[in-house]
Amino acid sequence: MISPNTIQEILNRIDIIDVVGGFVKLKRRGANYLGLCPFHNEKSPSFTVSPAKEIYKCFGCGRSGNTISFIMEHEKYSYVDALKWLANKYGIEIEETFASDEQREQQQAAGSLFIINSFAQQFFTKILFESEEGQDIGLSYLKERGFRDDVIVKFQLGYSPEQRDAFTKEALAKQFNRDLLLKTGLIANRNDQLVDNYRGRIIFPVHNHSGKILGFGARILKSNDKAPKYINTPENEIYVKSKILYGSWFARQAIDKADECLLVEGYTDVISLHQAGIENVVASGGTSLTQDQLRIVKKYTNNLTIIYDGDAAGIKAALRGLDMALEESLNVKLVLIPDKEDPDSYVNKLGANSFKEFIQKNKKDFVLFQLEVALTDAAGDSTKKAEVVNQVAETISKINKTEDFTRQQDYIRQCSEILKIDEGGLHALVNKFIRNRISTQEKALPFEEAKLLEENAGKAAATDYNDTTFNLLFKDELQEREFARILLEHGNKKWNTDQLIANYIFSEIMDESLFDNPEIIKLVTIYKEALLRQDTQKTDKSFFIYHPDTSVSALAVSLLNFPYDESDHWKREFSQSTGYQKKLFEKSYEDFMRTITQEKEDVLMSYSKMDEDRTPAEIESAINYFKLRKVKRMLLENQHDMEKPHTAQEFETLHRTHEHLKNMERDIVQKAGTVIIK
Repeated sequence: MISPNTIQEILNRIDIIDVVGGFVKLKRRGANYLGLCPFHNEKSPSFTVSPAKEIYKCFGCGRSGNTISFIMEHEKYSYVDALKWLANKYGIEIEETFASDEQREQQQAAGSLFIINSFAQQFFTKILFESEEGQDIGLSYLKERGFRDDVIVKFQLGYSPEQRDAFTKEALAKQFNRDLLLKTGLIANRNDQLVDNYRGRIIFPVHNHSGKILGFGARILKSNDKAPKYINTPENEIYVKSKILYGSWFARQAIDKADECLLVEGYTDVISLHQAGIENVVASGGTSLTQDQLRIVKKYTNNLTIIYDGDAAGIKAALRGLDMALEESLNVKLVLIPDKEDPDSYVNKLGANSFKEFIQKNKKDFVLFQLEVALTDAAGDSTKKAEVVNQVAETISKINKTEDFTRQQDYIRQCSEILKIDEGGLHALVNKFIRNRISTQEKALPFEEAKLLEENAGKAAATDYNDTTFNLLFKDELQEREFARILLEHGNKKWNTDQLIANYIFSEIMDESLFDNPEIIKLVTIYKEALLRQDTQKTDKSFFIYHPDTSVSALAVSLLNFPYDESDHWKREFSQSTGYQKKLFEKSYEDFMRTITQEKEDVLMSYSKMDEDRTPAEIESAINYFKLRKVKRMLLENQHDMEKPHTAQEFETLHRTHEHLKNMERDIVQKAGTVIIK
């Protein structure tokens, strides 16, 4: 783990304009900077960066965050990798903490393996381009496959010569550790002699999500029945095959922009599609899809399109990862390339545009395709058809997220029509598979969560809440957000000589139970604890903007984000008239004509005070509106309770509660100077 001191040093050094400006061309617009959003295609700039608040916001696609989250989002890095990237940019030495000596050793071994792999890649690429053997055999093969030099360089392809120990000698001469070299799989120990493992092969480096080389795939060029076509790096501290998707480093931004990931089998499929301009593509490496690989896809998009060969083996390979993809809530489509073709050969045959059109026209829904294949195999056999029904029911039961409940029901309807069976029967079978999984203590599943939602909806209906109630409850969110914003924006400022604004706010609103939004409760609790410890660093808004808990950070960014900044001119001309207009709108129409003259006089007199700090009034307003909203909600709830049957004593208690709440409402309204709250 990166030490807290290092993290703090990084936070002290980072400049959001400097970092974001390295990826986006920014132009100054008033207090902020404007540019074209890097997260979606746009012609008119709507991507805004605020150096004062250290946040960015795109008003086109809605993406927002801080400097660290920008690197995480743009480069698809983890939080730790984003910190390391920033540390490297600003020349900050990273101090890491380790829980044990074993973890330290693993970290050091991983670092050494990355260094060896980087050296090996440079060696193999140099052999490919600069040696006679590399050019005559390796480079000529790649050119025959149609690969351009720029694409070969981009993917850092190389060639391992036929010489028995060319790389081994070079690596040992550079004093790389013998045991670590063996662990990388680049060399092998045969008859007590160290020799190259990838002789006479094209080398495909495999990168992680930050561009470091995890390992290699090596393709043989000579015909040899005994030797495997491909050799891959053996698993070690950094190379875990089930957690790798080839090409993800090069595809991450294209997948994000397209909101779709194309999945193919082989290295050359990825490279050919990239060369054709189709860059949102990764490869599974010819193995069955794993849950970790699907989660990599999930980081970038919810839409996965699998492109496999159209032969029987290709179809079988495509169907293997279906259930896991559904469990990850991915929207999976399947495209089968015509028999005897693969994505590499087919894109070269059709050309980029025609290949794209082919993909769009031939996408099949994964679940329905699986059903179609299974029914074809059943061929009218009733026993086999029963197996198909069970198979599809089990598949549908894997759609286990609450947000996918409607999708699950839609599959039940479509599949029952295709199978020509009763929809209710298929529904019952799906639920049976769900119950079986519950009994084995797997995840909570849709029908259970839907049942809970149904019960909650029933309870809500029983209260007979009308639209007014709903609107009132919904608007509590706005009051809570404003309260939290005031806390972040002004909490560290002085309220008077004796206390901070935050102290004053908490003296007025002492109970967190008044809040409904769990994220705001979390933020308020963190703030209050830091305030009690008098830790001013952790009550500063930057602490929340860069909080390691992404939910807290995202909330802070959204609270402090405003689409417009008030110009100095508008501050001078309209700062007081805005307050005037607000009061007028809050008053009823009957009051309007009676008060307008007096209001104008008050506003004109207040122009002499236009430079006065409006923060105290803003805070008082936020507190009073928050209190008033909560009291009104309690009044409404109490009123609905009074409409139900009660004993005389219970009714008396409710009546007194009503009177008490009305008195509270009257006091707050009087203090706030508000006539109507909507």
